[in-house]
Amino acid sequence: MTTFDPGCRRCQRLADFLDEVATRHPDYHCRPVPPFGAQRSRLLIVGLAPGLHGANRSGRPFTGDHAGILLYRTLYDHGFASAPVSEALDDGLALRDCRITNAVKCLPPQNKPVAAEINNCNAFLRAELEFLPARAVVLALGLIAHKAVISAFDLRQAAHKFGHAREHPLPGERLLLDSYHCSRYNTQTRRLTGPMFQQVFARARELIDT
Repeated sequence: MTTFDPGCRRCQRLADFLDEVATRHPDYHCRPVPPFGAQRSRLLIVGLAPGLHGANRSGRPFTGDHAGILLYRTLYDHGFASAPVSEALDDGLALRDCRITNAVKCLPPQNKPVAAEINNCNAFLRAELEFLPARAVVLALGLIAHKAVISAFDLRQAAHKFGHAREHPLPGERLLLDSYHCSRYNTQTRRLTGPMFQQVFARARELIDT
């Protein structure tokens, strides 16, 4: 089972939308966005999907948009990144014992994938999770990422409710840690603050180091 298909077009709506965006922005990546970081890292961050002018432009998860500003700064603060800012594929930034992926690898219209698209992409996430070592931490950014992880492990959604900073045991001595997504909307409305995000990553670091 493969963790990524750079030429995937199994979701017709997403494939057509990427073709449309590519005509308007010919210098954008406009393809499935690959995970970033080593496969057997002890921290796997799962986001929702590439942003139009972020990962869909740059080709790296959370790079080029507002959500990435907070994410990479926090990763750096807790020793998971070599620099506090992610600007482009060739900026030299490296992740340390950390990998970033998305529940859906292609840009969806209005940043809202439908259920069938999330399900189609779940096989790639399932394969990524299989590479995780024992006692690894999976950090889900938002409800859709949380549900995608639960689905990939064939667990009951009703028994694993999403909640900021909530923890859920996973098969293989792994653990799922939830966080509100670091989107512009969540940070501007103060649903997610910088200190709240820092606390989640501090907990991830504690779990990994102990």
